[in-house]
Amino acid sequence: MDKIDRYRTYVQQLLTRYAESDIDNTIEVQLILDAERDHYQWMNVGWHGLNRIYRCIMHFDIKDGKIWLQQNLTDQNPAEDLVEMGVPREDIVLGLQPPFKRQYTQYGVA
Repeated sequence: MDKIDRYRTYVQQLLTRYAESDIDNTIEVQLILDAERDHYQWMNVGWHGLNRIYRCIMHFDIKDGKIWLQQNLTDQNPAEDLVEMGVPREDIVLGLQPPFKRQYTQYGVA
């Protein structure tokens, strides 16, 4: 299995594990796993009373051989979980951080 295939597997495993703990019988949990275009999202969709719920909880992309964390609305640390799975820190980009701040993180810059 090449590096990109491993990264796809890791991201899908993480999102699946995280989403399984999202238990709310009124809100639908959706995993969007697009391995062809390398976009991976955990969404919540539904209604809470009269309020529409349409929220991207977590979003990853794989671009240029790196895993980009684009969104994280949880208290989980997916970047560190990826490191524990064997992904080098320089192959993880915190896309949710402005580009000028990325050099000060423990992860890749782009």
